[in-house]
Amino acid sequence: MSISVERLRSINEKLKKKLEEKKSTEGEKLFTIDVAAITQNDNVSSNRKNLLSKIPTELQKAIEIDEKSDKTRLQNLVRLLELYEKLEIAKKAPNLEEIFVYKAMNISGIGLKEEDFGEIREGKYVQIIAITYEPDKNGKKKAKNISLGYFGKAETLDKEFKNEIIEFVLRWRYEKAFQNLKHYEELLARLS
Repeated sequence: MSISVERLRSINEKLKKKLEEKKSTEGEKLFTIDVAAITQNDNVSSNRKNLLSKIPTELQKAIEIDEKSDKTRLQNLVRLLELYEKLEIAKKAPNLEEIFVYKAMNISGIGLKEEDFGEIREGKYVQIIAITYEPDKNGKKKAKNISLGYFGKAETLDKEFKNEIIEFVLRWRYEKAFQNLKHYEELLARLS
């Protein structure tokens, strides 16, 4: 984990420099989010607006967001933040930006594959599992599972709560896909 945190800090520093350059050259405010503009056509609760306003301060060091072109991404992050709080993920991962250091995320006790999507596995316990890779004593990378939340037996879960657990993992994966896309866009731009 310490390797991943150091890597995140390095990325944070690079992003800060890029943002400062971008702000000075383009005059854009990438992290000043106009809540009214984003939620103009949405019937959004004051709690959601409050969460939206928190995104820049909690994620600006780890994620570059352009409010003008990333409306879908912002809406995904707002809902992800709501679920992060509701599912009490902060108990195991107190810094929201650090959950994006993980390489993957899955659920035990509930199917996420096409053929068993949303189906509970009788007798199994439901957990949100984050996956990272760390070197073992020989320097070989080895998968490490980290529980971000334990929710009890699968068959005892309320359907709505079960769906929120699934939604959290899917929305995390969606944000991770945005981050991967940005990475590949930057690599392709270097070829020009």
